[in-house]
Amino acid sequence: MSMQKIDEALAKELQGLKDEGRAKAPERVIVGYLPAKGKRGPRYRLQESEQEFLRMNSNSYLSLSDHPKLVEAADRATHEFGVGPGAVRFIDGTFRHHRQLETAIARYLGKPAAKIFNSAYTSNLGLALTLAGKQSYWIGDALNHNCIIRGMRIAGVPSQQRAIYAHNDMAELRKCLEAVPAGMKRVLVICDGIFSMRGDFAPLAKIREIVAAHEERFEEGILIIVDDSHGIGAYGDTARGTEEFTQAKADVVVGTFGKAFGVNGGFIAGSAQLIEAVRQKADTYIYTNPLGVADCAAALAAVELAASPEGQKRLKHLHERVAQFRRGVALLGLESIPGPHPVVPLLVRDTEKTRRWVSQLFARGILVVGLTFPVVPRGDETIRVQINAAHTEADIDELLRCLKETRPA
Repeated sequence: MSMQKIDEALAKELQGLKDEGRAKAPERVIVGYLPAKGKRGPRYRLQESEQEFLRMNSNSYLSLSDHPKLVEAADRATHEFGVGPGAVRFIDGTFRHHRQLETAIARYLGKPAAKIFNSAYTSNLGLALTLAGKQSYWIGDALNHNCIIRGMRIAGVPSQQRAIYAHNDMAELRKCLEAVPAGMKRVLVICDGIFSMRGDFAPLAKIREIVAAHEERFEEGILIIVDDSHGIGAYGDTARGTEEFTQAKADVVVGTFGKAFGVNGGFIAGSAQLIEAVRQKADTYIYTNPLGVADCAAALAAVELAASPEGQKRLKHLHERVAQFRRGVALLGLESIPGPHPVVPLLVRDTEKTRRWVSQLFARGILVVGLTFPVVPRGDETIRVQINAAHTEADIDELLRCLKETRPA
């Protein structure tokens, strides 16, 4: 059949996204990698450009993706078992690497068990499918990631079984708990650990305190669920993320191997009973092929590295570069949101200025992300800077110099 009519309709929809300012820019293609040299960290080359770029928009906080131990582990596993699993997990698609990685990430986070997925996004979808029910009630932060919101929608959570509290507003969280309707047996309080656009964190200790006062009201209790994809491996004294930084535990942690660990894949960590329920009920686990052994082997090496003295050295260096950048931002008189995380937002508060600044930084060989209206509310326009362990003191100095010299009036 002809695609003409649907193509015309889609063209109108795409034009609508452009008119609203919500269309994504064309994707830049990385075609070259230049290793660190002297005082300078790694640089990247883009398609159709001879310029060398400093990436300040990468989630690879510990800069492990090109570590020889990860590359070797992936190569060894691939040569042993090939490049794909050949089946879903319950039809003999489970290899020892899957189990080893699940054991390692559970141990790293101090949880009884874990189950790995293709991404943190599909992990959140699977968790929602596992826990949602006619007598389950969801309470979430207003700035939760899209995958948490999408998970509730895919799980069919109706509007009368969910509530939203203003970002990190504990008084509103308390009101949401007080207003849970009669008949609900299970309450799920869910939030990001680190909010990726802001770099601030959920006050987990306070959340636990508020939840504890209400837990006895519900037959199946209250679960605190934290998606700590941007936190684990990136901050806390030993890189255990929001739980470690706040000195408070979540009941369930969702995370990723695709950020600080530098590989691919996601996971859910919690009780053994929860993880078995995920295995039995989560469609995004049951009906799709798992990670290949190469990803699992590399992720396992990354988790082991993060827990090692080398990992601690990288984490210390990362924290030093974050502190260096924040000092420089303060000296330049730029507005930011305070926090210990490698995500450092620069609040520009004007769409055109943000776009112009990002463009001028690009011309200087700096890659950053600009967040403008209507993606963010008018007045919250931001440049998001992300510090990685591979960045050097000289790199941060270069970035600060470029920010100063290109700052729009």
